[in-house]
Amino acid sequence: MNNLHLAIQFFLQIAIILGVCRIVGRIAKYFGQPQVVAEMIAGVMLGPSLFGYFAPELQATLFPWDPKQTKRDTSCYLFPASQLGLALYMFIVGLEFRTDIVRKHFASSLIVSISGMLVPFLLGGALGYWFHAQGGLFPEKTTAFEAVLFVGASMCITAFPMLARIIHFKGLSGTLMGTVAIGAGAIDDAAAWCLLAVVMASFDNNPASAIQSIGGGLAFVACVTLILRPILAKNHRWFLDEKSDLSESGLVLAIMFMALGAWITDYLQLHAVFGAFVIGSSIPRNTISGGTINRAIIDRMQPLTVALLLPLFFTYSGLNTQITLLNSWSYVGVCLAILLAAIIGKGVACSLGAKLAGLSTRDALGIGVLMNARGLMELIIINKGLERGIIGKELFACLVIMAIVTTLMASPLFDRLITNSERPPR
Repeated sequence: MNNLHLAIQFFLQIAIILGVCRIVGRIAKYFGQPQVVAEMIAGVMLGPSLFGYFAPELQATLFPWDPKQTKRDTSCYLFPASQLGLALYMFIVGLEFRTDIVRKHFASSLIVSISGMLVPFLLGGALGYWFHAQGGLFPEKTTAFEAVLFVGASMCITAFPMLARIIHFKGLSGTLMGTVAIGAGAIDDAAAWCLLAVVMASFDNNPASAIQSIGGGLAFVACVTLILRPILAKNHRWFLDEKSDLSESGLVLAIMFMALGAWITDYLQLHAVFGAFVIGSSIPRNTISGGTINRAIIDRMQPLTVALLLPLFFTYSGLNTQITLLNSWSYVGVCLAILLAAIIGKGVACSLGAKLAGLSTRDALGIGVLMNARGLMELIIINKGLERGIIGKELFACLVIMAIVTTLMASPLFDRLITNSERPPR
């Protein structure tokens, strides 16, 4: 395909992707599922698992895909567009992140986080070792050590962006439950990315890269927190016009900082979403006409990011997912083992951790349900594993199923356990 043909193809794909996502979203709404969950399902439907299974020629025409990358195909433009959508979305999550509230209950968040990392990592690591010993789920180059770390890290992940969305829409922002969950989710995902950096370093036989990734990430957070944030707060008028409203130049400045942060952490092999989130949390919260600076930026960026760019990532993941590869009872067993370990390791362990931290049974249950959702962040980390050749297509499909099922459970289970009873205390 030449560039012009790819561009024309892209516009048609956008129309199909958005249309299918909205149709699935309308159906999912009847089952108490948010739009972002519908987009996860729609992404898999558009790939070889459903569309490609029943209409392979039409699917290949609309979404040309060459796994060996011997020619230009859909991935040439869908991948960078999906990464932009991810970075912008996590930038928005960072803009909404309340560091002041998290600091108030940091100890409780840390206890829940440790519970939600240690137990799932041990269970996931045991599965990774077993899967590697059985053979067939990892490429030959992947060692047992890398298999243990990767599956363990995959189990530790929490759907941090979705966690933030559920907490916001359920009116839990600032509550004890919401604060502990958001703090624990942030710590868990940061730790999981550090584990992934170790896996990448081992896979590349370059231990220094793990030190560079983790050390560089910590240095990046320190610089943003201690240097950039105070500078931006002191010079918040850089974002404003003469009427003290958000200016076009201020919006562009925020996006520039986001892009630089995403580039730095991507260069450090920690993924662009990490830098975008940290930069978002550093944007000034100063009050302006009609709200705050960060809120004004969210209002400008969120509609296009959520409606257009984010669905592209789910479709990209779906095109990589081939559930039809799981064509034997042994793979069904692998799926069930992963799902069981995920729910016990994350949901149950986080609930027990919250109880240990002194929270009520109701708050502890709510936190366990919220933390168990894998969603977007799980898809990011397993896509990274597939892209680098750490895991095989079959294990990728199993982990996608786990991500979807645990995410599907979150909202209805939360409504059943929490929303129908008295709201938690602040």
